[in-house]
Amino acid sequence: MSGVEPRTEAGDVLTEVVMRTFRLYGGFLEAAEVMTRPVGLTAAWWQVLGAVLRRPLTVSGIAREMSLTRQSVQRIADLLVEKGLAEYLPNPAHKRAKLFRPTAEGHAAVARLAEAQHAFTNRISAQVDLADLRTTLHVMDRLITALETDHP
Repeated sequence: MSGVEPRTEAGDVLTEVVMRTFRLYGGFLEAAEVMTRPVGLTAAWWQVLGAVLRRPLTVSGIAREMSLTRQSVQRIADLLVEKGLAEYLPNPAHKRAKLFRPTAEGHAAVARLAEAQHAFTNRISAQVDLADLRTTLHVMDRLITALETDHP
């Protein structure tokens, strides 16, 4: 015996969930690139701007919230500031870690995505039962909690 613990049936199913999640993420990313191109954004820029539409955050805060690396968020944030779509603000809680938020132009760019994004989500969701979507969302939330509390 090699000492490798055999995977349970639930472990097998979770592995399939993970593989399909990767495929689903790829499909969503491709759709996001198609939607963002006409308004001069990229999917990554949209993701970072989307994290701060309601309230400014630090780059580290965005990275934590979106499960991205701080370095990748920093590169995107700097580009968005350079393009006039976002700005850095002083952070009263921390002298060096500035807050990041969209400018009026950044908000407008994201707002221009609304029509395409709503059409996309309505088309895709029309092919899946609403109760199934709600169950999927609930299970995803439980998996996120399990991941965040797993400390082997």
